[in-house]
Amino acid sequence: MKISFAAPRMPRSGTVVVAVMDGRKMSPHAIEIDKQSGGAIKRAMEASRFTGKSDETLMIPAPPNMGDVSRVMLIGVGKPRPGDRSVRQNRGGVILAALNGVGEQNASFFVNAFKGKDTALAAADLAYGARLRSYRFDKYRTKEKPEQKPSMKELTLLVDGPKAAEKDFEPLDKIAEGVFFTRDLVSEPANVIYPESLAAEAKKLASLGVEVEVLDEKQMKTLGMNMLLGVAQGSTRPARLIVMQWKGNPRAKNKAPLAFLGKGVTFDTGGISIKPAGGMEDMKWDMGGAGVVIGLMKALAGRKARVNVVGIAGCVENMPSGAAQRPGDIVKSMSGQTVEVINTDAEGRLVLGDALWYCQDRFKPQFMINLATLTGAIIVALGHDHAGLFANNDQLADRLTAAGKAVEEKLWRMPLGDGYDRMIDTDAADMKNIGGRDAGSITAAQFLQRFVNGMPWAHLDIAGTTWSKKDTAIVPKGATAFGVRLLERFVADHYEGK
Repeated sequence: MKISFAAPRMPRSGTVVVAVMDGRKMSPHAIEIDKQSGGAIKRAMEASRFTGKSDETLMIPAPPNMGDVSRVMLIGVGKPRPGDRSVRQNRGGVILAALNGVGEQNASFFVNAFKGKDTALAAADLAYGARLRSYRFDKYRTKEKPEQKPSMKELTLLVDGPKAAEKDFEPLDKIAEGVFFTRDLVSEPANVIYPESLAAEAKKLASLGVEVEVLDEKQMKTLGMNMLLGVAQGSTRPARLIVMQWKGNPRAKNKAPLAFLGKGVTFDTGGISIKPAGGMEDMKWDMGGAGVVIGLMKALAGRKARVNVVGIAGCVENMPSGAAQRPGDIVKSMSGQTVEVINTDAEGRLVLGDALWYCQDRFKPQFMINLATLTGAIIVALGHDHAGLFANNDQLADRLTAAGKAVEEKLWRMPLGDGYDRMIDTDAADMKNIGGRDAGSITAAQFLQRFVNGMPWAHLDIAGTTWSKKDTAIVPKGATAFGVRLLERFVADHYEGK
């Protein structure tokens, strides 16, 4: 779908979208169209339940005196809330969904300068929301009827200062590209995305200036990454470690970079501790954390963020076979610590443990933030509305929480502590990879923390937020890319240009 910006003028075709505030208070352009149509808008509102509450919509067939315009769409904006960008972005998604719902192909939205609002930025936010909602993963659908496909081809934002709006939209559009890249990667089936092919996708970021290295199994074996390799040994797909660097702030080349790491289990059967068959097809998105890190790197590089960032993805496939890791096996990690593998389905923490140690040993970053679809226990605790946040640093936790709130990718901080840490002690080795049924998401985080070595660190358990079974305003059902916008905002608010 094409998105463009233009100065306000009455469109010649398609749908005209105008805003109405709470209490059916019409925007200036709505008033103008109402006068031209002999009061058609006012009559339509009075004959409906539409009152202008936030994100209410009403479609009105265009009166005869409006030429080839097909309809007028009213979008409720409620009571003005200056500066609330997420509300505007959601509204853009609501508008697009409504237009696709009636089969429209092109529409023009009059963006009004309500008191206290930056009109150009408001237009950019509306466009961004529409862009995010426009995502659709349909490459494998071959028999769809036309009415099943999105109809919208062009959305024009009519705004005073269209050039300024276009400039505000440019970086947002690059963030959307990062989001879409993540959604694509997470949506692909495991016969398409596996460690080698995921690494190949990451290498495409080189065109944006991202330096991409891919470590193979021989290199990881030399480094002593036996936890990660142990997870992969049951699969015919060899493991890979993807290392990405975006050096967007040359002035800070001697300063420690930021580091983001992702779990990239491209398919998780559970290994020998095999999962139930029902729902196992969902385990194609167990690489969601890696997908987010790759998408984040694309977003930051795409908008030329003035920051130095390292992105690492540990990529494996967890399969049962005669060569697979067994419950009871003991492996030595890159850190030198030993781990008794009690359950081979607690594999993500093994992958991330070696990746975390490698990251801090090589790059010595300011902090490390890892993302992983790590535990079903976090879904039991938080459902699908929040991701779990674990951190050893209050400032890091507070900044992440604020960024999540700003972009509506919400985090809920969970506890860490010595009592939980003791739950993964074992007589056979330095630790075991699972602590039992109680506090499952917490003991998984405690396991990761043993490979952090005191550095500021946060772990986001995104098991409940990586995939959605329903549409929201700017996230169509399916892969959500939860974390890309959150972390981009986190970087932009606190670390860029410093």
